[in-house]
Amino acid sequence: MVAAAYHQAICFTANEGARDFLVTSSSGSLKMKPVFRKERCSLRQYVNCVKHSSESPLCAIKPIFSSLSSTNDSRRTVPESYLILIRHGESMWNEKNLFTGCVDVPLTTKGVDEAIEAGKRIRHLPIDVVYISALIRSQMTAMLALTEHHCKKVPIIVHDETEQAKVWSQIYSEGTEMQSVPVIKAWQLNERMYGELQGFNKLETAERCGKEQVYKWRRSYDARPPNGESLEMCLRRAVTYFKEQIEPQLSSGKNVMVVAHANSLRSILMYLDKLTAEEVIHLELSTGVPMLYIYRENQFIRRGSPLGSTEDGVYAYTENLALYKQNLLDEVLDEVSL
Repeated sequence: MVAAAYHQAICFTANEGARDFLVTSSSGSLKMKPVFRKERCSLRQYVNCVKHSSESPLCAIKPIFSSLSSTNDSRRTVPESYLILIRHGESMWNEKNLFTGCVDVPLTTKGVDEAIEAGKRIRHLPIDVVYISALIRSQMTAMLALTEHHCKKVPIIVHDETEQAKVWSQIYSEGTEMQSVPVIKAWQLNERMYGELQGFNKLETAERCGKEQVYKWRRSYDARPPNGESLEMCLRRAVTYFKEQIEPQLSSGKNVMVVAHANSLRSILMYLDKLTAEEVIHLELSTGVPMLYIYRENQFIRRGSPLGSTEDGVYAYTENLALYKQNLLDEVLDEVSL
């Protein structure tokens, strides 16, 4: 029921004789229409084969993605860009259930696998620029994911901290630069700073301080842990950076990947999906699951997770929020019926 509320239409290409067909699925029925070979699939014909098993012959068909920078398609009147969001893979303190915040902790073996799997899911999506936080778990995830990308371009971290750093890290070969993807590091995308909770076990802290207090520190919008940040404070820096630095890239037609953290991404999603302060606290994000948005005419259109292996994976970050919204709707309907 919840997954169905966020279901996206699926699209494949099939070949019958000398003709190509576009196969779409909506509400459980399949439809076919001819597609001339010179035509390109638009972003609205985005491929999502999560409803078919790996044994299905449809899943063996390679997806077709149009180049967003192409100027050959005269029919395209509205420019579109990809925005890919990924929470870093499992960190060593995630594994130990410790408050991590801004402590710089690397990935576990599972986190490495999650990053590689994320890369496989987005390997056919064009990426022009990558944004990471200043923390190693974000950086490891981004680099590992990009090793799976079909373009085989080399991700290179941009060093512009000082003039000397700019000069020393400059690429002088134009050909080499064309085969690289700039990776921009921003502390504004760091995880929420948990203050004096950092390093403590979450369950032990709940036993010591009380479950309700710890839940308030972790999930409320404006409550701060001791000497730490509230989600509201994290949102101010993360969303301000997104609006000033990342959104202009999308407006210019660039395809952007952002690899960050649970709370900095939760803040950005609050802005993208226009969530209220009450709704955002019900938003959960899984480690290593890509989330795809289409940017068109200054609007962000959510597309779930590209090529997710299961519906649970595709809707991992929306399930709790969907349940919350459904409960609100039920309450309104109950009031109306009285």
